[in-house]
Amino acid sequence: MIKNYKGITLVYSDEVADALNTQKPVVALESNVITHGLAYPDNISTAKKVEAAVRTGGSIPATIGIDAGRILIGMTDTNMERFASTAKIPKVSSRDLPIILAQKGMGATTVASSLVAAEIAGIPFFASAGIGGVHRGAEKTMDISSDLIQFTRSKVAVICAGAKNILDLNLTMEFLETHCVPIISYQFDDFPAFYCRTSGIRSPHRLDDETDIARAIELHWALGNHSSILVTSPTKKEDAIDSQEVNTAINQAIFSAEKDGISGNALTKYIMHAVDNVTSGKSAKANMAALINTAGVAGRLAAAHSLHRQDIAAQTAS
Repeated sequence: MIKNYKGITLVYSDEVADALNTQKPVVALESNVITHGLAYPDNISTAKKVEAAVRTGGSIPATIGIDAGRILIGMTDTNMERFASTAKIPKVSSRDLPIILAQKGMGATTVASSLVAAEIAGIPFFASAGIGGVHRGAEKTMDISSDLIQFTRSKVAVICAGAKNILDLNLTMEFLETHCVPIISYQFDDFPAFYCRTSGIRSPHRLDDETDIARAIELHWALGNHSSILVTSPTKKEDAIDSQEVNTAINQAIFSAEKDGISGNALTKYIMHAVDNVTSGKSAKANMAALINTAGVAGRLAAAHSLHRQDIAAQTAS
């Protein structure tokens, strides 16, 4: 199915089009994890596992990408193979979308651009392993992820495993609070830190029931908010990396960076490299596990939200 939205061409896969037309739950997914994650063919294998996790949760996956000046809403096997095997596909954030679409090339969507596409496509749920945030030293560099800005603009529920410890998570939480973006921790007390189960920061809200989360999402939008609502779920215990191990590596890296005069964007890369070294390659496996787990949670929550909307419609009709 092809739709035109204000001059933007949306190409829906048959499965996603059918799901939306019959009011089945759909979860949007970014394509950046295919093009800028693992090498081929591990990247396509992981992408299919993520989609399978959404299905297991009771929803239909819609991996988003850009091809020939069009936004793909759900990828076919052929689409996914092309994205997985084509070199140098650019990473496209929300600021880059109009340029890449105008040039009619290929592009891999990030969290921010996927939210833009999901909203105009009519998909209220999106899943990602981890979101961007406020970087350490942002009070000097103003290095703040566009993900956070997009949360203030897109009416989409975001399911994730928090954000990485390499970021300033306290400032990230402060930013979200200032911009009135609700944070709900699902069946957990703390804000998770991607492949670490906890950041050590207590989440402002905890909800354990999927229907309660569905109600909270609808009420957030019913109150007039045109913004995201963030639902976090930690990675499984058996897949997690020890928080203390990661934090020790980060602190040591920051100390060394200060001594060597490293700052700004270079500091982030320096810290990431230090964490990868300390975890001896475990981080890549942990990334994959967090991505798959979050997709499964998103599938369940989207299904619960779909049922809740049907209940509201039935009550209104009666």
